[in-house]
Amino acid sequence: MQKCDITGKGKQYGHNVSFSLRRTNKVWKPNLQTKTIIVDGKKIKLKVSAAGIRSLKKKGLLEPGKSQPQP
Repeated sequence: MQKCDITGKGKQYGHNVSFSLRRTNKVWKPNLQTKTIIVDGKKIKLKVSAAGIRSLKKKGLLEPGKSQPQP
């Protein structure tokens, strides 16, 4: 499911509007990344949006140097 575990961000729906004003359905997906966080000595894998990663760094739960993308 396309949903952030921290912020709760999910898909957004709307319309693509062409020059002739024809409307077709469009979906915007959040920028989700898988991050491993250590809480109370246990590793937890989370699907986190880019905004959620910034929040975790601000709170000190994620180190600023460890933001490399994981394969």
